[in-house]
Amino acid sequence: MATFEKGILGGFSGKVGNVVGSRWRGKNVMRSLPQRGNYTATAKQEEQRQKFKTVIGFLNPLAGILSRYFGSPQGDKSRANLATSYHLKNAVVDTPNGMVMEYAKVLISKGDLRGIESGTVVTAAGRILNFGWQDNSGQGKATATDTLLVVVYAPDLNLYFTDTSVATRDATSASVTLPEFMASFDVEVWASFTKPETDFAAMSTYMGTVTVL
Repeated sequence: MATFEKGILGGFSGKVGNVVGSRWRGKNVMRSLPQRGNYTATAKQEEQRQKFKTVIGFLNPLAGILSRYFGSPQGDKSRANLATSYHLKNAVVDTPNGMVMEYAKVLISKGDLRGIESGTVVTAAGRILNFGWQDNSGQGKATATDTLLVVVYAPDLNLYFTDTSVATRDATSASVTLPEFMASFDVEVWASFTKPETDFAAMSTYMGTVTVL
């Protein structure tokens, strides 16, 4: 792609020869026409495609959370863009069974707020997850009224449970009841803190894998 201020006849729109002219973000832009004919992706390109497909499929259901709590927009890059970039680089791995997410490296939020300290999660009958943590209010920008965010993912079902306001930081414990369809399945659990009525969040914590009772 090339940009220009003045061509022979100024900016233009449409196809001329083997280029296409248009306006993009206030600039005159020329793009070459795509090459025709058979094209076979290289092994590296196919690997990147599979990584991208895996990451996008995993993150799409979390779009609402990521678009609000994953870092801060950087120029043209939205929070969703930043989340996709992070996971492509850090949280997807190639295995003999194909691309898979590395759950311990997955982040559901990213920010400067103080995160989970001494966090625990224990299962109980009735599809209940019991969470515990240390009250670290007053450290940095952490306050007692920060709210606990929980994301639970069942890989075998490819389904999520999310709760963006489980309890306040000073509660030091809380319980969530998972939906019936998650009963008996292994699930991956993440938790974080967010500041009410803002986009401010902590770096999320991977709480591990548990079996729903």
